[in-house]
Amino acid sequence: MASTKITGAELTIRILLEQGVNTVFGYPGGQVLDLYESLYKHRKEIKHVLTAHEQGAAHAADGYARATGKTGVVIATSGPGATNLVTGIAAAYMDSIPLVAITGNVPTSQIGTDSFQEVDITGITMPITKHNFFVDSADKLAETLRNAFRLAISGRPGPVLVDIPKDIQEAMCRYEEAAPIVKDEPFAAKEIRIEEASDVISASKKPFIYFGGGIVSSGAEKELLELSDLLDAPMGCSMMGLSCISTDHPRFLGMQGMHGHYASTMSMNKADVIIALGVRFNDRSTNDRFKFETNAKLVHIDADGSEIEKNVSTYCGLRGDLKETLKLLIPLVKAKLLEKNKEKNSAGNGYKNANSEAWWKTIERFRREELKMTEKIDPESFNPYNIYKLLNSFKNVNTPVATDVGQHQVWAAQYLSFGKKRRFISNCGLGAMGYGLGAAIGASIGTGEKILLITGDGSFGMNLNELATAVTYKIPVVIVIINNKTLGMVRQYQTLFYKKHYSATDLDRKTDFIALAKAFGADGTEADSLESLKKALQLGFNAKGPFLINCSVDKEELVMPMFRPGGNTEDIILG
Repeated sequence: MASTKITGAELTIRILLEQGVNTVFGYPGGQVLDLYESLYKHRKEIKHVLTAHEQGAAHAADGYARATGKTGVVIATSGPGATNLVTGIAAAYMDSIPLVAITGNVPTSQIGTDSFQEVDITGITMPITKHNFFVDSADKLAETLRNAFRLAISGRPGPVLVDIPKDIQEAMCRYEEAAPIVKDEPFAAKEIRIEEASDVISASKKPFIYFGGGIVSSGAEKELLELSDLLDAPMGCSMMGLSCISTDHPRFLGMQGMHGHYASTMSMNKADVIIALGVRFNDRSTNDRFKFETNAKLVHIDADGSEIEKNVSTYCGLRGDLKETLKLLIPLVKAKLLEKNKEKNSAGNGYKNANSEAWWKTIERFRREELKMTEKIDPESFNPYNIYKLLNSFKNVNTPVATDVGQHQVWAAQYLSFGKKRRFISNCGLGAMGYGLGAAIGASIGTGEKILLITGDGSFGMNLNELATAVTYKIPVVIVIINNKTLGMVRQYQTLFYKKHYSATDLDRKTDFIALAKAFGADGTEADSLESLKKALQLGFNAKGPFLINCSVDKEELVMPMFRPGGNTEDIILG
């Protein structure tokens, strides 16, 4: 193809177009004026969403990526513009979300002179990116940008930052059009490891499948369900795994771990083989990792080999793409089960798991014990359980749900139902309060769907400036504030483990959230009963733009069950 001589800024925007990017999020400034000039020229091809703050732009790009599976793109200027992206980049890094952050910087001749709004953003973000680049030559710009997109989506996805000094944006360079990059060819784990894993799994009497965000990244939902069917195995997930499969699947027990479903957590605890697929085994799932239940043989499959043996000991570790590995593993397991038992079952799988009935009797006992926790709740009371049940009745299978971080997030993970993947948009690893509204904006733009944002009064206080963005772009977001006038999760720990010493957690704010929404140009209403919430949701889901509902709930409401800090599964607190 013939090459064209253009500026570095123009080349940057053409690379975005080349990669199929049609939406970017950002905030302009002095060191990205050339980029914004080129964005202006291509405004019919790329939509730029101007947020109220760069952190909101990073979260919006993250939410866009989570909901669509595409790479999110965010642009910011040098200095404070770049540093304001840091929390958003870290949030994407912890949850393995593909993101390309493009920052401007001072001209290369001024680097290291402490010039106005100069900052070493590549140094700052080194620990929270898959890779980052400082472009010191216009000749390297095209290759660097393409490489950034390749790295963001290959293997274990994640954020990549490209820092482009102003003189590189202004310099003339040659651009040769190229096809969109594709991710590196996914590879399966080594055959010997797959063989070992098939031996362990086929010998299991009480298998448990524990999956996370890696299933979504690799597109291995079909293989996950096939393995569960083959073994008649229960499934549990990390928070990142939510919405990966339908909530009402008969073998799905829900989120496992510190604040997970009792049946899921206990079943994993009593399993003899845990098949872990694309999960990290952080403290949310293990609590004290040194006390983590070791009776089970752990088969851990992950695209990132550094996660295997990082937090817990594995019996069999497999580094490889989940989809490619499971495609090889499942037939081996099936063959070995056939060999062990030739009796045909009614499903026609060619084997019968003689231990399945006893294992499921144990699991059903856990389910009954879990059910007791909600049976005692007054069905008319205005509490989180009933609020979330009502929310379920309004959203549909296509409705994305975004959350901030705290009690409201965990209640959403426990009580909301999902029937389509990429519909739970939540910052699980970093736990950044203030994530929700930006992410909701990005997810709604990416999917074209009305979106439900569940937040808390504490979290909403950290991102409410993005109401300006939501109103400007007419984002159809229904914002439900679970308002308990406190920093709920922190207060819960103080209640249970710090002698009710409520140090700096009860919020004494007099903020009128409905008046605030109206000041931004949105609409909203109060809800203090199930009937008033139902009417509010009817208004919200019929609204064309943002609609805010302030739900006043009792600050004494606790998220249960939960692990005792420093304990193990046997120390689980039920209420």
